[in-house]
Amino acid sequence: MRILLSIFLALPLLVCAPLEAAPVPEEERGPVDVRRTTLMVRDIDKSLAFYRDALGLTVIYDQELGAGTDDDGNERDPTARLALLRANDTFIGVIGLYHRYTDPEAPPPENRRPVSGDIIIVVNATDLEERFDKVRNTPGVTVHTEPELRTYPTPDGKGIIPVMFSAVYDPDGFFIEVNQILGTPAGQED
Repeated sequence: MRILLSIFLALPLLVCAPLEAAPVPEEERGPVDVRRTTLMVRDIDKSLAFYRDALGLTVIYDQELGAGTDDDGNERDPTARLALLRANDTFIGVIGLYHRYTDPEAPPPENRRPVSGDIIIVVNATDLEERFDKVRNTPGVTVHTEPELRTYPTPDGKGIIPVMFSAVYDPDGFFIEVNQILGTPAGQED
């Protein structure tokens, strides 16, 4: 993989700036941001081992919910736990992990190829080669595709966007792409 990556990066056609998330210009902004995607999980600690420890997301919220007292003054146990994790933006792109304690035990994940109606979460990592070992070795994670070079057409169709692509199933069977963009991403100027 390192040799293929080195050869590809040496191509003179690929001169790319560092990738940075940035808001679109004010005149292009719409009234809606995609704030968070929340995943219903079976075991929030296993999910945190993947999203926090292997992918490197930062926990910004982790609380049990539903505790308190009822109308008769009796203590209620928590009914759920919610953890929110972010990458490099303080407002958008947050992943929520929600574990409802009262749900019946869910069947094991199928880890099948995504089809219409499923979701795919795409995570970009600037250190995919090193990070993928952590991802691969996380309990409950199943590798679908080891890192491999793929190319996608640019928005104008005249060039390519090289990407080191990999994909795994998280502990709940969600399909997660963990990629490293090697060229200029769609939506950013060369």
